[in-house]
Amino acid sequence: MPGTILIIDDEPKLRQLLARILTLEDYQVLEADDVRSGLRTLERTEVQLVISDVKLPDGNGIDLTAQVKKMQPATEVIVLTAYGTIADGVKAIKNGAFDYITKGDDNDKIIPLVSRAIEKAELQFRIKRLEEQVQQKYGFEKIIGHSKAIQQAVDLARRVAVTDTTVLLTGETGTGKEVFAQAIHQASPRRTGSFVAVNCSALGKEILESELFGHRAGAFTGAARDKKGLFEEANKGTIFLDEIGEMALDLQAKLLRVLETHEFMRVGDTKPTKTDVRVVAATNRDLKHDAESGLFRSDLYYRLSVFSIELPPLRDRRDDIPALAQVLTQQEAAKIGKRQMSLSPAFMEALTRYNWKGNIRELKNVIERAVILSDGQTLLPEYLPLDVQSPSNSSSTPFSYDLTSVEKNHIEQVLRHTNGNKAEAARLLGIGLSTLYRKIEEYRLG
Repeated sequence: MPGTILIIDDEPKLRQLLARILTLEDYQVLEADDVRSGLRTLERTEVQLVISDVKLPDGNGIDLTAQVKKMQPATEVIVLTAYGTIADGVKAIKNGAFDYITKGDDNDKIIPLVSRAIEKAELQFRIKRLEEQVQQKYGFEKIIGHSKAIQQAVDLARRVAVTDTTVLLTGETGTGKEVFAQAIHQASPRRTGSFVAVNCSALGKEILESELFGHRAGAFTGAARDKKGLFEEANKGTIFLDEIGEMALDLQAKLLRVLETHEFMRVGDTKPTKTDVRVVAATNRDLKHDAESGLFRSDLYYRLSVFSIELPPLRDRRDDIPALAQVLTQQEAAKIGKRQMSLSPAFMEALTRYNWKGNIRELKNVIERAVILSDGQTLLPEYLPLDVQSPSNSSSTPFSYDLTSVEKNHIEQVLRHTNGNKAEAARLLGIGLSTLYRKIEEYRLG
């Protein structure tokens, strides 16, 4: 469709003549004879182009341009005048007009001019729609739940998002830290830049250093050419450092330098590289305790925790489980081509009763399994793993408060669930494979 044009002019004959010319070019044309009626039309209709006379009964087209751009930033404006002046032309362009032309002198140019303006507006509207889709997919609206615990976390994240402050997201594995990081990025002035995520536990120290900071050709065996690091890729955007507590101490020193000086050194380079990037970090560890114990640099901890947000575990927001389960069920059903599915009351009761040590990630995996196993359109309790079905996992059941025991038991359960598949277990746990092997050795689970 060529586009919609609004003509604002108090001279009926000229307005109708221009409307007829543009209609013959297949444009949809709307008409108004003053500023007020023109703005009312813009309030209820998406318009790609406004063509306005300068002199109107209740205002002028030059000032109207600024109002149009405020209401519909993607809409272009062409200002027409009977007596053009350089000063008016400059002001019109400054207010955001696409062009400023004199009536009668540019009859041969009006159609090509309109075509170019519409083309530009359509591009801007497409970008706007893409941004809205990204916001729906990654924005705060994506975070499901109305419990006090999650809403407090969302409120803090919204407040800090509009700043450039470093953010530290804390909480258990599977509580949705990357979802929060994405939402913070999308709500920030950096939303048009890249969002780059890296799991600090998934890579060895040397590989992680090269990934983060890049390297020069010949810096080490296999470095055949220069490589950009993720801090360069995220320039003008956001870098999300997940599982920051697993980062080696010497790399922590390099990260601290980036935060303090906004520059870093590529591996094998002799000159620093500047970067303009926001850092959002996440951890499921007690970084303050690690800093006090010497396992994590205290100076980096205090630099990262300028603004800290604790994400609540799922067991502390049980009222949100039904809504989460409904959304996850429809998502998983759509993946494998199943129609809309419902959750039986008994199925939902089992979900809300379970303790969810793996939080939302564990809930997602359980829902995925149930959707695959279901023969009909309703999810039943028998599609759940036995430990989720069993009432022994209810919140009233005593359990060990020792963090080491909880972690060990949880890893054992996940390994049993995957029949010993360590790669799949690491994925479900949300940790790197090397970290899982270290935990298996530490807890003697092999």
